[in-house]
Amino acid sequence: MTYHRFFIEEKYGPLLAVKGGDARHMSKVLRLQPKDKVQVVTDDGITALAEITAIEKEEVKLRPLEILAQMQEPRIEVTLAQGLAKGEKMETIIQKAVELGAAAIVPLTMEHSVVQLKGKRAEEKVKRWQKIAQAAAAQAQRQRVPRVALPKSLEELLAKDDSSLKLLCYECEDHLGLKSALEEAVRLNILQKVLLIIGPEGGISPAELAIAEKAGVKTVSLGHRILRVETAALAALTAVFFAAGELGEY
Repeated sequence: MTYHRFFIEEKYGPLLAVKGGDARHMSKVLRLQPKDKVQVVTDDGITALAEITAIEKEEVKLRPLEILAQMQEPRIEVTLAQGLAKGEKMETIIQKAVELGAAAIVPLTMEHSVVQLKGKRAEEKVKRWQKIAQAAAAQAQRQRVPRVALPKSLEELLAKDDSSLKLLCYECEDHLGLKSALEEAVRLNILQKVLLIIGPEGGISPAELAIAEKAGVKTVSLGHRILRVETAALAALTAVFFAAGELGEY
């Protein structure tokens, strides 16, 4: 049987509670009642089946019934660094990236980005994107909600990144394809912590390319066809997870 899944910001214990907007959704939209069962994922990563014991205005109280053993999280950690895209494209990319298994999403402010986000507007956007990530994580039955970071520059991102493999998908690359780069990473056993960089609609600037190369980022091609920004991100993520054995391998 499939149960509704909710993330709660507290560690696993004998008494749990869903609060705020999720609690209102449970009572007003889903019309759940005491004794109904739901899945919860606690702040320490435990997935459990729980029974509703009481429904209040801003809180639904739960009693854990059993810890569920299944593990939904990928064995590799992939951060998607996505150049800011127009309209609803960022929302689509974040939603699908979380479903596929991305560990984190970093919006990038780049030279050719049409969209520029700063200050309070950036904070509001990230708050919305984080809600989209949470909903996608619940739908995909993940055990953690990937974090959506505040927008930053490529230089800021790479200055603190410690990934074992850093890839930048670049439409002008004609020597190294993503497939070959991933096959080599598997051979070298460095496909554990991956940074995947996708540019905005306007592409990567020469200055940004130089910054990436200086930081040890490999530029890779996604093939002979030019992909839309949202297609490029999801195609590249899918390839990474496939190479790591995270899609359909048992």
